[in-house]
Amino acid sequence: MVEYVQLGSTDLKVHPIGLGTNAVGGHNIYPNTDEVAGKQLVRIAIEHGINMIDTAFMYGPGRSEELIGEVVKESGKRSDVIIATKVSPKLVDGSFVHDNSPSFLREEVEKSLKRLQTDYIDLLYIHFPDETTPKDEAVGALKELKDEGKIRAIGVSNFSLEQLKEANKNGYVDVFQGEYNLLNRKAENSYFPYTVENRISFIPYFPLASGFLTGKYQTESDLGPRLTKRPQFQGEALSKNFEKLDVLRRIADARNVEVGHVVLSWYLAQQAIDVVIPGAKNGVQVLNNLKTVDVQLTKQEVEEIDEVFQD
Repeated sequence: MVEYVQLGSTDLKVHPIGLGTNAVGGHNIYPNTDEVAGKQLVRIAIEHGINMIDTAFMYGPGRSEELIGEVVKESGKRSDVIIATKVSPKLVDGSFVHDNSPSFLREEVEKSLKRLQTDYIDLLYIHFPDETTPKDEAVGALKELKDEGKIRAIGVSNFSLEQLKEANKNGYVDVFQGEYNLLNRKAENSYFPYTVENRISFIPYFPLASGFLTGKYQTESDLGPRLTKRPQFQGEALSKNFEKLDVLRRIADARNVEVGHVVLSWYLAQQAIDVVIPGAKNGVQVLNNLKTVDVQLTKQEVEEIDEVFQD
């Protein structure tokens, strides 16, 4: 039986493995997205105890929320599901721009509630900062929505550390979502000290570095153009990262699990992190992600991975 964990200082209890859903209705991200398969993978997640479903207006846009709303409603388990979604983008001449103004955030939350077919959102994020709105005013609007029962917890995503501190001026921020993985550990020296001190749960996105940290790539020729554009997947840096993967493979092989399970388990061993939200494109991947909870790394293994991926 998996022990659910408290998300930061909120009253939300979540399975340590959540579900990222940009492939559920995210036609603007994955043009060949199959909506039937997307709904099915959400269904499978809920049926197998995953209760945190992470979505956003930007996925679709809006279509991911609609599909998730349909599945949750048909499941009859709304009170058991923690729905996290994100607002701030709006489409202007076919492009996304961001608006953190209190009036806009209120309007977008109402639209998300309708798409999700629910009367409350468990975790509502401001997806990206805008350039003009004071961040404490933006979060203040979410606090009002929380007091009204429209949302249960407040999150921000992609904010700089200074923007996060401004947003949390009155102590209202519950969750921060930002980029973090074994190949990009900058958050440990910037965000983690602040989030831990203020009991803000840090949820990493890109936890598997666009698939590289699953160990599925064996050579440079296996990498697609999305990865080879990045410095960490070029030349000597790439060679070193492949060598680091060998350490993860050794640990995974000894446990008869996959490299990705070891990586996700390592994140969950970090004080700042309560839950990880790997994405999935089908039910098989959802069930595979769940195997992470069976991996309990030893202190020695945690320290070895830490040391190998220090630079």
